Amino acid sequence: MKPLTEQDLRASFVNCSKGEAKRLAVPRDLAERPWDDLDFLGWRDPGAPDRSYLVAERDGRTVGIAMRYPASQRGFLHRSMCSLCLTTHPGGGVSLMTARKAGAAGREGNSVGVYMCTDLACSLYVRGRKVPESGLRIEESLTLEQQIARMTGNLSAFVDKLYT
Repeated sequence: MKPLTEQDLRASFVNCSKGEAKRLAVPRDLAERPWDDLDFLGWRDPGAPDRSYLVAERDGRTVGIAMRYPASQRGFLHRSMCSLCLTTHPGGGVSLMTARKAGAAGREGNSVGVYMCTDLACSLYVRGRKVPESGLRIEESLTLEQQIARMTGNLSAFVDKLYT
């Protein structure tokens, strides 16, 4: 992913107003992010425990998505799998992220959801740059490039749902 600035991030959001995009919490460490290892930028809002944000490329442009997820979760003895990167996590390591749809559908209250890593670090898990709390990922016969392609395809399918 190409490095992004705060201005790039704020201008990219498709499912919130310009005012909401202006007020949302943007990471202060953008210069230190491992951009070469990221297929999308995701972060949680430190001031709002139920909000997270994801910015990815779609059709050559940057698309930002404001999402919500449950601030507290029950059932911390189970394991869940991320729908994007297929990493399994114990407890609250995977959350249902919901996003208001873009345009008129979103203004009418329609939304879409996806189960994904709560810390939004899918790109780093796939590349082995970050290890899940359980300490391991499922061993796959796919190459790294194939795993990345699958993850970005899964992400694209989620982003596409924002527009349908």
